[in-house]
Order: sequence, then C-alpha cells, then structure tokens
Amino acid sequence: MKATNVVGDSSESTEGNGATLLTYPDAPVNLADDSATTSSTTIGLTWSAGAENGGSPVIDYRISYAASGTSTFAILAAGITTTSYSTIALTSGASYTFKVESRSAFGFSTTYSNEVTIL
Repeated sequence: MKATNVVGDSSESTEGNGATLLTYPDAPVNLADDSATTSSTTIGLTWSAGAENGGSPVIDYRISYAASGTSTFAILAAGITTTSYSTIALTSGASYTFKVESRSAFGFSTTYSNEVTIL
C-alpha cells in the first residue's frame, strides 16, 4: 500500500497477511429431542454446531423455550458449552417448544436453530 499527498508518494508498505472479518456465527442445526434422556420428569436436547462460526470460535449456546399454547419464548439456559442439555425445571406432562442460538466473540447468531416440541 502507498499513501499519497501533496509532497508525493510514500514508500510501499510490507505485505500483510490480510484481515480476519468477524461476523455472527450460524445458528445451531439439527436440534432434536434426546430420547435417551427425555422422560416424564426430564427433557433432553441435542444439536450440532452451525456450518460457519463467523471467524471466531463458538463460545457457548443459549436455549429458549415456550410453553404449549404460547408463542412467547423465554430463556431457559445460557452459557452452555456442550451441544446437549437436560432440564428438570419444567412442569411434568406439559408440552414445550425449544430453540437454540450460538454465541461467538462477535455476538449471538442472528437466527435460531430449528424448533423442536417435546410433549
């Protein structure tokens, strides 16, 4: 690169290795009921990392849920560093819909995973 002003051109700078552009990570994929964990008192979920991390490793995941009959989601858990989660904090026998988002140093994914409903 050269700089130019009224005095003239500067000497050329040394070649760099390029910049890494950071962006939001992809949402997780393949969110599913972990049938080996889910029971009448426990709900288990599994998912896979999205294809792109946005140039920075995924730090953790955040799970949101909505009770049956409502479209209002609330955060169930955050700071999850694995691609599975189980909870006993919900009402036994109720139906819930879940979705997950991933987080990198740039921020949370701009979309959610697919939704999964567990009865």
